Amino acid sequence: MRCSFGPRNGAVFTISPVNDTNLTSPHASSADAPTKFSAEPPLGKLAPSGSSAEREAPSVGAPYLKTIKSFVRRAGRITTGQSKAFEDLGEQFLLTYQPDTNLIDTINLIAPQAINTSTIAKNNTKKASFTSNPSNPVENPVVFEIGFGMGEATAHIAALLPETRFIACEVHQPGVGALLKRIGESLETEHPIDNIRIISHDAVEVIDHMLPLASLDGVHIFFPDPWHKKRHNKRRLIQAPLIAKLAARLKVGAYIHCATDWQAYAEQILEVLSAEPLLKNRADPVKDAELAGYSQKPHYRPLTKFENRGIKLGHGVWDVVFERV
Repeated sequence: MRCSFGPRNGAVFTISPVNDTNLTSPHASSADAPTKFSAEPPLGKLAPSGSSAEREAPSVGAPYLKTIKSFVRRAGRITTGQSKAFEDLGEQFLLTYQPDTNLIDTINLIAPQAINTSTIAKNNTKKASFTSNPSNPVENPVVFEIGFGMGEATAHIAALLPETRFIACEVHQPGVGALLKRIGESLETEHPIDNIRIISHDAVEVIDHMLPLASLDGVHIFFPDPWHKKRHNKRRLIQAPLIAKLAARLKVGAYIHCATDWQAYAEQILEVLSAEPLLKNRADPVKDAELAGYSQKPHYRPLTKFENRGIKLGHGVWDVVFERV
């Protein structure tokens, strides 16, 4: 078991073994217990607190069901700069996990103030900030990212797509601090990154209890831990039950983009997404024919230091992009 740093991040995924073979991951071994997730609530509504069978207390005499996560919480080392970023920017850019709160409403109520960026750069008398305006919510595209590592790609994409709101989910505290630091540094430039909000919590619980159905314009999962040992494959983030949850929370036409540098995991990702009836592959069957179902790297995803190092060593990188139908 490990907690990865950098691009190979501590992805966030929780599954609970139960006796329901209809919801068993196709990639779990025969020795592994089946997995079950809570039933989806009606369209546009969050599941009511305590309504899910997976959150009910077990009956007397029932065995304790241990959850399996694809991440490990470890303290790690938080630098002085990251610590200062928590203090200075945490209140503004960190979201709190609150079950049965509509996270999309929270994001849409965050409206950017008009900012003279040239003035900010010259005298730094103002910093980019957001204010809530319930009477005039701003409904820009919303992208949910699971496991952003140290935040390099997240900050790059947010700067490239300033009209898109990003909900970035990560449990690794040094990574959260690193992204806050990147945001803080950008606020002193002519191009402040102020369209990211961070939630440091198990992504599956966030999906289950804070994201309504048909509410997202995109999902990013870049370089999740491959858990390459066979006995650890059950811990992989991208499996059928999670993808079903995410697909149900995408708007029609919205996308899910996964990337990995581990070929066996890439094959599993392509298989799982292809089997989800709510999704279709965005890869062009003509232009991308030689990629065998994988996609060209989208323009917005940067080549990270980690990825560049791998390419120099001859390692492959696979992008998988599917769309909600």
